[in-house]
Amino acid sequence: MSLYDDAVLVLKGYEDQPELRQAYLDHLADHPDGLWKACHAGHITASALVIDPEGGRVLLTLHKKLKMWLQMGGHCEPGDATLAAAALREATEESGVSGLTLLPGGPVRLDRHPIPAPCHWHLDVQYAVVAPPGAAHAVSDESLDVRWFGYAEVADVADDSVVRLLESTRARLTK
Repeated sequence: MSLYDDAVLVLKGYEDQPELRQAYLDHLADHPDGLWKACHAGHITASALVIDPEGGRVLLTLHKKLKMWLQMGGHCEPGDATLAAAALREATEESGVSGLTLLPGGPVRLDRHPIPAPCHWHLDVQYAVVAPPGAAHAVSDESLDVRWFGYAEVADVADDSVVRLLESTRARLTK
């Protein structure tokens, strides 16, 4: 199965945010290259919130270009077999944490946001990954900093999309 086919299946199986989910599916139907950065109409990205449920905290990256605290994530690459694998790869690369595990149940949220030209949109498929106990992190080349924040601190440092992702992740943890 191709990454494109996986993305369509993942999105068709995602039950929340029906209008946004349909917009993602329409984008892929209209743009066979809609997973790749070269698609200037916008492209699917994969991200993951690194969470330590026992410690009540999340690991965020201070994005080098945007200078904002965000979850780990980025562009799909040709070697990615699935969107979940792309999100896990990005989380591992950007956090420096080994042994991350995907939170079961598929994507936690979708978030579409504008980006500067020549591209126009990131259609982010957001997952959550659980850090192993005592996880050590490192700052990647794509970050200015990587830091743990308590759940209550996230709203003070990150934008609403990260706050919504945390809320949805915490709800998923209690299911």
